[in-house]
Amino acid sequence: MAVLEKAYEAVRGRGARVVFPEIDEPRVAEACARLRRQGLAEPVGLGPVSEAQIAALAANRGMKEGIARRMLTRPLIRAAAMVAAGEADAMVAGADSPTAKVIEAAGLAIGLAEGVAQPSSFFVMVFPDGGEIIFADCAVTVAPDARGLTAIALASAASCEALLGPARVALLSYSTGRSGSGPGVEMVRAAAEATGFLGPVQADAALNARIAAKKGAGAGDANVLIFPSLDAGNIAYKLAQELAGAQAIGPFLQGFRRPVCDLSRGATVADIVAATVVTLAL
Repeated sequence: MAVLEKAYEAVRGRGARVVFPEIDEPRVAEACARLRRQGLAEPVGLGPVSEAQIAALAANRGMKEGIARRMLTRPLIRAAAMVAAGEADAMVAGADSPTAKVIEAAGLAIGLAEGVAQPSSFFVMVFPDGGEIIFADCAVTVAPDARGLTAIALASAASCEALLGPARVALLSYSTGRSGSGPGVEMVRAAAEATGFLGPVQADAALNARIAAKKGAGAGDANVLIFPSLDAGNIAYKLAQELAGAQAIGPFLQGFRRPVCDLSRGATVADIVAATVVTLAL
């Protein structure tokens, strides 16, 4: 079953409450109507500032009450605080807000999951032959170090488990195994050793069983590709779209304690519905 079909099946009828801080934006409003009509979620707008929201900011950031109240006048932060306080199950934002602001709000109010060094993102790439692969990080982390790459790999593996099934992770490089060296290769090697995932490995060996066998690089059946930089990841997913006709679903944020979705500012109504459903399925 395709990833979107599985996600729709998983969330339908759950009645998950999703806060949309931009609920009055026309595309968001229509998406919320569809989500409610199809039984996929219970969309909500911003609620009043509550003691639970103030407590969430204090717990996560140690803010004094007066500062927390002022911060909660900002829609994105209040929406994130609603999630942290249990007043909503997830937050979906970004139709009218830059990614940096969505991440900032989630970081202030929700915080990172235990053991996560930094937030990151992933795309589900769906190819014309039905193949589905997770690409990360293609939207958030510009130049991760080994610790950051480790966090991206672990979070992406968990996302894969939730959406696609067992994760087969490959940390990509221009070198496979011990065939090359350099700062970039060593960074990938350190992350691979920290996680136990395959790497450093070239993309062809990660995906092609014949080449993998020739290079002694696993089974060649990776379904999670971790790129060493935002340059590499962003270029790769756009090439897959343009040259292979792949559909890029996302990007989805990962690494926070509670579900957060960052929409593209160019998202269509259908994109917003799909992004919300996948976020709830994670």
